[in-house]
Amino acid sequence: MPIDAMFPIRRREALKSLAGGFGIFGLASLLGAKASRAGPLSPRKPHFPAKAKHVAFLFLNGGISHVDSFDPKPVLAKYNGQPSPGGNPRTERKTGSLMASPFQFTPRGKSGIPVSELFPQVGELIDDVCVIRSMHTDIPNHPPSLLMLNCGRNVLGTPSFGSWITYGLGTENQNLPGYIVLCPGKPSAVGAQLWGSAFLPAVYQGTQIVNTGPNTDPEKLIPFLRNPKLNTEQQARQFHLLRVLNQEQLNANSGDTELEASIQSMEVAYRMQTEAMDAFDLRKESEATQERYGSHNFGRGCLLARRLLERGVRVVQVYYGQQEAWDHHADIMMHQKLAVHADRAIAGARTSGRDPSVDWQ
Repeated sequence: MPIDAMFPIRRREALKSLAGGFGIFGLASLLGAKASRAGPLSPRKPHFPAKAKHVAFLFLNGGISHVDSFDPKPVLAKYNGQPSPGGNPRTERKTGSLMASPFQFTPRGKSGIPVSELFPQVGELIDDVCVIRSMHTDIPNHPPSLLMLNCGRNVLGTPSFGSWITYGLGTENQNLPGYIVLCPGKPSAVGAQLWGSAFLPAVYQGTQIVNTGPNTDPEKLIPFLRNPKLNTEQQARQFHLLRVLNQEQLNANSGDTELEASIQSMEVAYRMQTEAMDAFDLRKESEATQERYGSHNFGRGCLLARRLLERGVRVVQVYYGQQEAWDHHADIMMHQKLAVHADRAIAGARTSGRDPSVDWQ
């Protein structure tokens, strides 16, 4: 087969794409230089006044069914069990007849937004929720869809939303990472690219905390944060020496954003020894508060997110679980088991975190 039949692209289009690629390298260099002058994570004012100063992104990874949660389709009930009028769509899997949602919907709040019985507690807060039913993507597979949602494109090489936010606004707390990702493992086959910085300076990539199991002790939640062999004074002397050596290396390799990010990460890690122990210590929350969020990984993640946002972290992303937890092709009734924890945690976060400066998504 001729190569132009396999990849039908005009030479002008190819040259245009290549030129754009070279521009990306130049942009990365300029962004890195700008960040270095201002301090990579120092807080910066937005171009326009904003009500929200922090973002909590709660993500039910795996693809929660919209027609079983917040987007009812009455026509499905009308034609339940019948073939699709337009014929079965061509997908990876074999498709059958139409199926009505097994869950009941009820108008909730003053807005009357229909909410599935899966989310009774969220339904009580639905007037504070913006339900978007128009979002879609061209590729239905999990990895590219996750990239589209987190990075704006369904291919690798674009910064995540959290990286863009921390690049543009910095973070208010210099003793904690500006962008933190709470996920009990790997959320999908994509992994860390979902919170990567791509061509932005590496310092703006997300910091993942594996919040799995019933750990409420921050020493176990963030292992190796403390140095068991050196006290604070000894660590300060060691840190000063490393800073001098790293700065000499950076001066000899100007524009090395990876090295700069490593230096910044070590500095933040050093400062985290005191503040992180408090921020990640859920034992300081009352039993009533912990009960409101629940003991599931997602519930504890939402509670941690609230504590981090209160301390000035700019962006916190909370994944429900590892892999595609909500991927229920075979049995949609599995949504019931997961929704019990999700509904409780989301409602708990919203009721105890009504600070208008936080954008809960």
